[in-house]
Amino acid sequence: MKILITGSKGFVGKNLCAELNNICYGKTHCYGDLEVSEVMEFDIGTSAELLDEYCAKADFVFNFAGVNRPKEQSEFVTGNFGFASTLLNTLKKYGNTCPVMFSSSIQATLIGRYGQSDYGKSKLAGEELFFDYSRETGAKVLVYRFPNLFGKWCRPNYNSVVATFCNNMANDLPIQVNDPNVELELLYIDDLIQEMILALNGKEHRCEFDGLNTVLTEGGRYCAVPTTHKVTLGAIVDLLNQFHEQPKTLMIPEIPTGSFAKKLYSTYLSYLPKEKVVFPVKMNTDDRGSFIELIHTISGGQFSVNISKPGVIKGQHWHHSKWEFFIVVSGSALIQERKVGTDEVIEFKVGGEKIEVVHMLPGYTHNIINLSDVNDLVTVVWANESFDSSHPDTYFEPVK
Repeated sequence: MKILITGSKGFVGKNLCAELNNICYGKTHCYGDLEVSEVMEFDIGTSAELLDEYCAKADFVFNFAGVNRPKEQSEFVTGNFGFASTLLNTLKKYGNTCPVMFSSSIQATLIGRYGQSDYGKSKLAGEELFFDYSRETGAKVLVYRFPNLFGKWCRPNYNSVVATFCNNMANDLPIQVNDPNVELELLYIDDLIQEMILALNGKEHRCEFDGLNTVLTEGGRYCAVPTTHKVTLGAIVDLLNQFHEQPKTLMIPEIPTGSFAKKLYSTYLSYLPKEKVVFPVKMNTDDRGSFIELIHTISGGQFSVNISKPGVIKGQHWHHSKWEFFIVVSGSALIQERKVGTDEVIEFKVGGEKIEVVHMLPGYTHNIINLSDVNDLVTVVWANESFDSSHPDTYFEPVK
């Protein structure tokens, strides 16, 4: 399949081109038998002659070309309607009736705060142009009215409040929120791209509109991405503050699969400047070695690294409820455990040449011994709860 993407250097176009090229060059195999033989990119600056070449051979067209923030209002019509006319006329010139997708906006409803939107009016005109083209040629058209978009590679201080907020928080710039209760409907770029792949396979989601609300309907006039998130400005800023503080607190906020928080965190990280990509952690060091807390989570416990010098014994304590995994990744160790109140000791010899996970059982005093006389022992430790200095649940008692 040969695919033409107009507006290929824009936020959505760039992300879609990246994934389609992944398919084209065999870097991903997540899409069944979908084959992409050529990704044809067209944007401002691309030779006009190439549009003819691409329209003559395209099997599917994604039209993301458009204007969001023009210097003059008249540029809305030129950018959002004029180029669409050129694109469709070029397809007609070559008798190419392949499916064509049009990137519109929720502003095209011209409802509420969008009632006088010149951008919305230009997008609505573009929609009707595509529907007319479909009636005239029989070509399949897919018109998507996207809400506010966010994700990696989105330009800040342009037309995405999330991009601006992420950029400012990552770079320690101020964020201005006049009303934290204002709610936005947000669409994550990866969800949008997945829908575009479905559209390529003829499995797009169809819808109608009830005011500003998308109503998924088989056979609907419009198309839609089924997953969006309605979030207040205040909630966005609260999450970004948590992400910003993570290098200091080591606490990873709750980011369940598919959640807005997970998508926002990925977006925020994409704006980090070089000096923030790396951050220090505290090394608790003594003559036995060091212990470094790496990550705390609200409900998923804590990750740490323990480094023991040659011949050193660490541990010699037990817990009521806390339990841990010890994973030796470098060196050779003997781990000993004994149920409190008994004499039987269970032992496990482990090393970095064969990675194994050893439970530190509740109610069992335990230790870890570096068996080497020359090399440090490196152990990754996971505990089922983050350390609480007010309730450490740790009691000294030698295993032997």
